[in-house]
Amino acid sequence: FGVGGSIPENIDSELPMTEEPNSLIREMHDQTRQLTLASLHQEKAFESLYKDLETQRNILSSTPSIRPSKGWISSGFGRRESPFTGLREFHKGLDFANRKGTPIIATADGIVTFAGKKGFLGRAVKVDHGHGIVTRYGHLQKILKKSGEAVKRGEIIGLMGNSGRSTGPHVHYEVFLNGIPVNPNKL
Repeated sequence: FGVGGSIPENIDSELPMTEEPNSLIREMHDQTRQLTLASLHQEKAFESLYKDLETQRNILSSTPSIRPSKGWISSGFGRRESPFTGLREFHKGLDFANRKGTPIIATADGIVTFAGKKGFLGRAVKVDHGHGIVTRYGHLQKILKKSGEAVKRGEIIGLMGNSGRSTGPHVHYEVFLNGIPVNPNKL
């Protein structure tokens, strides 16, 4: 069995040794230690960046950014004349009209916190998206999710209907930020 190393004729014995071998080894150890510290610092910076990007991704996936249904907006957000009383009132959402049975989808990732009958909204679904964002879908014909279920953006949560206080098939869609209704068109 053999041991590797330099071939004797490749070693230039005429080169002067200007430094002590111990000081060269010490300098190599110092440089190795500095490289190790720099790589640990770089690793921590990458971990921090990854966590920040992950947080941003979670916020984006939890932010309503698509329409809850196909159809046309039959009533906008803000002050309007009530179709029932004729008086001016504040409409906290958007109404999307279409045929009964049209799929209603979650507009962002979240957890269903309510699925059932809710007064004038009839059959309704409420989704908590975290970060203070909540959406609510009303007047459904059929609810397809249960309270406590996780939903993803684009997932069908119900079917358009005419339940509750309604003048025709549509979904009443609301977005709340920290409990305050916001115009879904502004998101």
